[in-house]
Amino acid sequence: MDSPASCAPLKIDVLVSPAPRTVLERHLTLPLGSTVQQALQASGLLRDFPELELGNSALWVLGVWGRKTTPGHVLRDLDRVELYRPLMVDPKVARRERFQKQGTQRAGLFAKRREGAKAGY
Repeated sequence: MDSPASCAPLKIDVLVSPAPRTVLERHLTLPLGSTVQQALQASGLLRDFPELELGNSALWVLGVWGRKTTPGHVLRDLDRVELYRPLMVDPKVARRERFQKQGTQRAGLFAKRREGAKAGY
């Protein structure tokens, strides 16, 4: 026989950031055995933001507590479902461009050198 705790509904948080510095969070109570896709549909975020539809844009990435997952992933109690926006710029390219803009004098490990100190200290 199942314990009462194993039959209790799941408490799930669904988060999405449709724009920079904007985070929408929905708290849901779902039946045991619910998937990530069911949580997204129950949250209403797909209805409110059609651009989030996973079939329309393969660039959006799903995650549970910061780890990539699939829409069919079965959720556990207190899971946090996250929908990640596509990156606008590759982080490596952005870092390289920032470095080139700054120049070598102000960047790097030893940029803040004490007056009169040896090189590398």
